[in-house]
Amino acid sequence: MVIKIEVFKTDSCPHCPAAVSAAENAKEKFGDQIDVEIVNANNPDNIDRARQYQIMAVPTIVIDGNVEFIGAPSDVELINKLESLL
Repeated sequence: MVIKIEVFKTDSCPHCPAAVSAAENAKEKFGDQIDVEIVNANNPDNIDRARQYQIMAVPTIVIDGNVEFIGAPSDVELINKLESLL
């Protein structure tokens, strides 16, 4: 089973790099068990996707289609969440 992680971010967000870093660190830990996608919410191609999840703030992390974090989780918080799903 592969867990899908979508990190919604914008280029101007000061907290988004921490969320992206947490997801990248989780990818290093879990390897092929997770699929990480960084989604730029400012890109017009992604607006409908952000609306689908009712995202009103970034960073937002969606795991397997469920909004799990609004704001940047720590590496430990994200890893603990993923371990609970594996």
